[in-house]
Amino acid sequence: MFIIESYGTAVLFCVVTMLCWGSWANTQKLSAGNWRFELFYWDYVLGIVGLALLLALTLGSIGDSGRSFWVDVQQADTANIGSAIWGGVLFNAANILLVAAIAIAGMSVAFPVGIGLALVIGVVVNYLNAPVGSAGLLFGGMALIVVAILLNAVAYRRTATADRETTGAGVSTKGLLLSVVAGCLMGLFYGYVAQAMFPNFDQPEPGKLSPYTAVVFFALGILASNFLFNTLLMYRPFVGTPVSYADYFRGSGRNHLTGVLGGMIWCLGMSFSILASDKAGPAISYGLGQGATVVAALWGIYVWREFRTAPKGVNGLLNGMLLCYIVGLGLLIVAR
Repeated sequence: MFIIESYGTAVLFCVVTMLCWGSWANTQKLSAGNWRFELFYWDYVLGIVGLALLLALTLGSIGDSGRSFWVDVQQADTANIGSAIWGGVLFNAANILLVAAIAIAGMSVAFPVGIGLALVIGVVVNYLNAPVGSAGLLFGGMALIVVAILLNAVAYRRTATADRETTGAGVSTKGLLLSVVAGCLMGLFYGYVAQAMFPNFDQPEPGKLSPYTAVVFFALGILASNFLFNTLLMYRPFVGTPVSYADYFRGSGRNHLTGVLGGMIWCLGMSFSILASDKAGPAISYGLGQGATVVAALWGIYVWREFRTAPKGVNGLLNGMLLCYIVGLGLLIVAR
């Protein structure tokens, strides 16, 4: 299977992860006008599963390193398969809440709050499981990211308050609360996937999974749990009227392809992050990938103009948020 040979390449892969994780939600924004996110999400999940299998059957089955995909599946221990699947279940619960928060509050709020919390929790959990890198730099970077989360929350609240005063409607705090819950759950999933794999990708261990196999079972965990989570959300949505499976099959080809593309973009980021964890360590790999928050905030602020009605002073808070995130991520990079 294909693996990474150097820390520099691992950082490059983490940057690709950052771009993928910070940009996939644009596909949901593009289809939001006539396509409910509960319906979009089915295609998103199919995109994740499809790309995970494609990578496993190609990059995961070539070369002399590690074990090829089918051989790896045949020798895998049930406990490790279960760990990767459980990681997928946790991720799916968190991501559905995050996508709901995006639909309600926008990318520039849902990502900094939800993914920022996920970054903090994920770095702590993964560092305790595999303490690679300088703890001082890691936790210093996380402290700055926490400040960025708080700045974004204040900016969101000021904008919502101003909207209520001018229009009488404003934005519900539901989006902010969903982002918080999503972040708490999302910070836990990566560790279960990492625990299922053999730590040195050059030296396969009996019963453990290769990174490609782990991502496939992770994706299957997302698909299986989606029949429960997303079905409940379709019939009892956070916003709007209920939708049915008949509504899904009435969607256009463009709607379905947009969702599949979003899932494939996210899965490419996940696969690159997992591959990078061999040389960078799970904590740094996950933390750098979650720099997606900066990418998503930039999309939301400057492309989708989600704070265009913000009162005076909010732009300064947003710029401070981005600065704290960038410096915090820089500390994570040099922590190795």
